[in-house]
Amino acid sequence: MEPLLTLQKVIDFIEKNIKNDMNPEELAKLAGYSPFHFSRLFKKYTGFSTKEYVIKRKLQHALYDLACGKKIIDISTDYGFHTHAGFTKAFKNSFGSSPRLYKMHCPIGKPQKPDLQTLFNKQVGGIVLQPKIVARSAFTVVGQTFESNRNNVSFTRDEPAFWDMRGLTDGTVERDLYKYFQPQKHGEYCMNIQREEGHFTYLFAVDYDGSANLPAGFTIHRMPSADYAVFKTPAVAVSHFVSTIKGTWRYILEEWLPSSSYEVNEEVSDFEYYDEFCHYWDFEKIYMEIHLPIKKRAATS
Repeated sequence: MEPLLTLQKVIDFIEKNIKNDMNPEELAKLAGYSPFHFSRLFKKYTGFSTKEYVIKRKLQHALYDLACGKKIIDISTDYGFHTHAGFTKAFKNSFGSSPRLYKMHCPIGKPQKPDLQTLFNKQVGGIVLQPKIVARSAFTVVGQTFESNRNNVSFTRDEPAFWDMRGLTDGTVERDLYKYFQPQKHGEYCMNIQREEGHFTYLFAVDYDGSANLPAGFTIHRMPSADYAVFKTPAVAVSHFVSTIKGTWRYILEEWLPSSSYEVNEEVSDFEYYDEFCHYWDFEKIYMEIHLPIKKRAATS
């Protein structure tokens, strides 16, 4: 597709000139489009405006430099933020935390350059940013289980099967969980707690502190402490939400994971996490999180 090839050239140009100043008009000229048409195309295929994307890529490369031991003041100058305060402000606006805190949770290695054709083929719905690496303590959830028989499924889930389960799509189970257990934090977990050949047991759950009685039909599940790579799906309209979740999973397993320094920790369940940002009745575009349990890849001789 011609727009993808043209936009990929822009993506490549941004990567090669990541420490230089760039503006939307310059990038539109490089693509051969008017600024208006270019901005619409870029947002359509990446999920970001050109200004947002350039800043986020600068920050992700800057984060790698920070993890390698460079000083924030030097990094700020290298990537055009001019001041320590300007860099920190931009970082907090993009990632929700200070650079020093995020440094503790960043992946090892440079951020991978997006391949728009690959993302488009996988129906990801935009560009998936580098994950946050989080060490999470053991926690307990409670919910209802659903059985599913699926053939030809790879080592982790190929699709969010729970979206097809009766009782989930109409909100019945979710309402019951909050009614009976009243978790302090809003958010639902969807995980596969038992995997056999062609058969899966999915748990749709919320946080559980042990204070509420357990009604019949509900299951308690204990999650061990583990490290996770936490990915956010691109923000999309609700009509594209399920395909974006599936596409993000494919991207993680087929693109990000093989190129990273991590492998899946198969002793821990992966899970999907849905909070208020997936409420399509409140937001025009919605997203969720995929939590993949990981461990450092064993060194090969």
